[in-house]
Amino acid sequence: MRLFIFALCAIFARTVTAAAKDTGYAFPENFKFGVATASYQIEGAWNEHGKGPNVWDTLTHRIPPFTDDASTGDIACDAYHKTVQDVQILKSMGVNFYRFSLSWSRLLPRGFSNYVNPEGVQYYNDLINELLANDITPIVTIFHWDTPQNLEELGGWPNPKMADFFVDYARVVFDAFGDRVKEWLTFNEPNQICQQGYATGGMAPAHNTKEMGGYWCTHTVLIAHGRAYRMYQEEFKSKQGGRVGITIDNQWNEPLTNSTEDKEAAERANIMNFGWYANAIFSKNGDYPSILRERVDQFSEEEGFTRSRLPYFTQEEIEMIRGSHDFFGLNHYTSRVVTNDDGDQGRPSHEHDVGTRGEIDPKWEPSAADWLYVVPWGLRKTLEWIKENYDNPEVIITENGYADKHDAPLRDCERVKYYNLYLEEVLKAIHESNCNVTAYTAWSFMDNFEWQRGYTQRYGLYHVDFEDPERPRTPKMSAHVFANIIKTKRIDWDFTPKEFEKCEWVQIEVKSEL
Repeated sequence: MRLFIFALCAIFARTVTAAAKDTGYAFPENFKFGVATASYQIEGAWNEHGKGPNVWDTLTHRIPPFTDDASTGDIACDAYHKTVQDVQILKSMGVNFYRFSLSWSRLLPRGFSNYVNPEGVQYYNDLINELLANDITPIVTIFHWDTPQNLEELGGWPNPKMADFFVDYARVVFDAFGDRVKEWLTFNEPNQICQQGYATGGMAPAHNTKEMGGYWCTHTVLIAHGRAYRMYQEEFKSKQGGRVGITIDNQWNEPLTNSTEDKEAAERANIMNFGWYANAIFSKNGDYPSILRERVDQFSEEEGFTRSRLPYFTQEEIEMIRGSHDFFGLNHYTSRVVTNDDGDQGRPSHEHDVGTRGEIDPKWEPSAADWLYVVPWGLRKTLEWIKENYDNPEVIITENGYADKHDAPLRDCERVKYYNLYLEEVLKAIHESNCNVTAYTAWSFMDNFEWQRGYTQRYGLYHVDFEDPERPRTPKMSAHVFANIIKTKRIDWDFTPKEFEKCEWVQIEVKSEL
């Protein structure tokens, strides 16, 4: 009987794959493809040419080590010294754009705008100019998690003054690079900055202040984003003509069962995790989601706090933040099935405030990262949720990618499968759901320093040999396949680069209810 069920599942799995191949959809002619990196993860040169220390420099140098392999980003991919080489690789892939981030402490070594490091400005000028000379559009993230250390010592992002410092920094970069950079992202993933950085301790600066660290950090980040956006509109938009957005990450939450309770729990998780960051910017009413406000206020009173753990915006701040976007930057990797959880475990915390429990469907295919499972339809549902809740804004998918182990082969069939499956869902979102998706960014251009995991996990389209001082880059199978998607605007499941043997596709992703 078990063999029969297994065979039936195998037949169904092949049917799903065949159906994906037969959609016939192509990406619109003006759809753009690119790849992404972040400054600390690839640049290296951590103390060269006037750069100041940031929170990741500090955290990775401490004893005992913070990372799984006791590694740092001191050298990383040595991208600081390989601008021309890396841009030529990007050109060979045919990417339309390259998303990278600026190192705040490379430009402003002590975090303040009273001194701008000319060698830091020159490095990014060289990179931007090289990209443009090769017809590659730069999409620049102003802040990707690497707070200057001395600003952290003043309290970091829970300190409201950080909004002032960020606006000063943003003005410097708009002034230095905005004549050529026309696509900006203020922040990458406020959730990771705030919840991981100040509530759970999983990211730098690794503070565990779960009661309100994430809430106060998020409050400052949203104000900083809104103010930077308005500053660009008032001081730079007319002469530079650029666009400014923000990147927010979302793990899709699907009901565990069809029960009303689980459906409500899943929607609550989406609103209180994703909407927590997006609502103030993209909703018509602005402000935090009402259910987040109501629950945190109620629980804060029950827990004996003299005021809500979730700060309040002034009416002026609500108006300033609302609508502060020219597009929606979305990072998405995976999903969870969710059920209601009214327990008091972890109270007080944001997790308790949300009151749900996320689980993995055992049918989902894992990656090398313990949090990342292959659930392609979660991306489409996220895009549909954005359309329904925020009036179908333009969405640029700013990250999507797959983790394998540090010793995984160049013939990375699982990564190819991941990209094909997720891009099929993007096509469905565009053609069947009319979602306004205009671009897709693969994470990552190359293997790099993966935060707490160090170099034990790899996300790159290009392999980097971290044992070789020259840090050579070698294309994986996924780099060739992604380049073919860019060229043809289609997903070709049968495409096999001549350098590699053909993958034997075994698609095991099925809907959770099956």
